[in-house]
Amino acid sequence: MKNIHIAYGHSGMTAQIPDENLLGIYESALPPAAADGYAEVVRAMDNPIDSPPLEQLARGKSSCVIIASDHTRPVPSKFIIPEMLRRLRLGNPQIDITILIATGCHRQTGKDELIAKLGQDIVDNEKIIVHDADDDSAMVDLGALPSGGALRLNRTAVETGLLIAEGFIEPHFFAGFSGGRKSVLPGIAARETVMANHCAEFINSPFARTGILDNNPIHADMLSAARKAGLAFIVNVVINSDKKIVKAFAGNAQSAHLTGCDFLKTHCCIPIPQADIVITSNGGYPLDQNVYQAVKGMTAGEAVCRDGGVIILCAGCSDGHGGEAFYQTLKNMSSPAGLLNTISAIPRNATTPDQWQYQILLRIMTRFKIIIVTRHADHQMIRDMKFDAASSIEEALQIAFKHTSPDAKIAAIPDGVSIIPGLKCSPETGNN
Repeated sequence: MKNIHIAYGHSGMTAQIPDENLLGIYESALPPAAADGYAEVVRAMDNPIDSPPLEQLARGKSSCVIIASDHTRPVPSKFIIPEMLRRLRLGNPQIDITILIATGCHRQTGKDELIAKLGQDIVDNEKIIVHDADDDSAMVDLGALPSGGALRLNRTAVETGLLIAEGFIEPHFFAGFSGGRKSVLPGIAARETVMANHCAEFINSPFARTGILDNNPIHADMLSAARKAGLAFIVNVVINSDKKIVKAFAGNAQSAHLTGCDFLKTHCCIPIPQADIVITSNGGYPLDQNVYQAVKGMTAGEAVCRDGGVIILCAGCSDGHGGEAFYQTLKNMSSPAGLLNTISAIPRNATTPDQWQYQILLRIMTRFKIIIVTRHADHQMIRDMKFDAASSIEEALQIAFKHTSPDAKIAAIPDGVSIIPGLKCSPETGNN
């Protein structure tokens, strides 16, 4: 028997897998975490990529907006934001700074969540605005995206003298990679802009996949939005499964991000043989707070599971389903294939909220049985959404073996959002 440990909630989840069934345990080959996370951020900011130092950029600017991640992202903001603030004020003591929380279309970040992310001192003493994608009065028009969609962004960010952002870089299931330009779109964009970017046509693109930037129409829109917004400087980090900083990248919004993506490609593109059963996760808390977010982890299983196989997704889902409309749509659908066909036919300018998440999820549901392992969410809710539910990996495997066979081959991916999985990994996987 082989012990496996899968990311789940705050503590993880373990199980024993028979040796004869287990193909392997597939994890990213990231270097060890930096001995001092703050020192690694300082190192990156001391050596900005294709950019003057932040202190120099601040000179002569009356204002600055720092786009910061929201409660759904495990960005170690306590290491990053204070150093950004320090350097801005070192370069320009009079600069007026606003921290803009990039919620995208997520719910608003609460005060307690801000304190947990930024620290009490920053929450008490800095100017903080939480982006609201539905507040039309807070948006400004910036023309059109390459896709033709309207580009409307948060006015505070567009009208500032200096726009910068923090964030983290990881493989992303349709944008290729997170970080960089995503702070702007979807981070501080109007809902209609996010809808246009996340349209059915783009989600269906074979280039809108994990680890791919070249020819990715979603990435192209995001990059254009960041340029038009004037995103001048970023501090992005790569973190490990323990949410510790491995490496930091600072500087020009595009080239610093691409440098970080190249670093990830080197360490996270993992060849995995085709499996009958895939056990994976959404990376643990906070990424696995709800079923909606957990779709990302399912795509790791999608990439390597044989048609008709089983994906076992371990996710805390302490926040439930992630949205009443999301829940009701899945609960009331007659079949995944039928709903997928309906969504795929929706025109670019008629995208509906959460459509992209349904589309990707339904794409997976039409090919595989999905079992969600959770000890924190109502199992009836999970079943209502057309998944199987289990309280442990062992219980899920009993269901999976009945669906496949007792000698089914299993691939274990402890952190499904940290790798670029595939039957092979070629240099073309993540071109820029």
